[in-house]
Amino acid sequence: MHNLKELIIWKRAIALATNVYQSTKDFPAEEKYGLTAQIRKSAISIPSNIAEGAGRNTNKEFNHFLGISNGSCFELQTQLIISKNLGLIGGEADSLLDELDQLQKMNYSLQNTLR
Repeated sequence: MHNLKELIIWKRAIALATNVYQSTKDFPAEEKYGLTAQIRKSAISIPSNIAEGAGRNTNKEFNHFLGISNGSCFELQTQLIISKNLGLIGGEADSLLDELDQLQKMNYSLQNTLR
């Protein structure tokens, strides 16, 4: 089991999810159950899967949940790009996408360490 509160990747994923919620608060009402909900679900999934993996008994299990977390990163990346293309999100999309790139690199690095 890993100490979740010491994992920098988890802390950064929490910050990203918080920023995503703030960035999507002004999305149109008709997107409440569509794109807004899907973006937020993906963003929450990233730190949640890191946390679940950290609480498992083996590095192999942790690695599995890091893989799921990384899949959520790619899902969120796609949704943010679509939101940007639709004009629903402005310049903050670029900083969110940059942070996602950093999280993906950290994730791959941690997965390699656990193997």
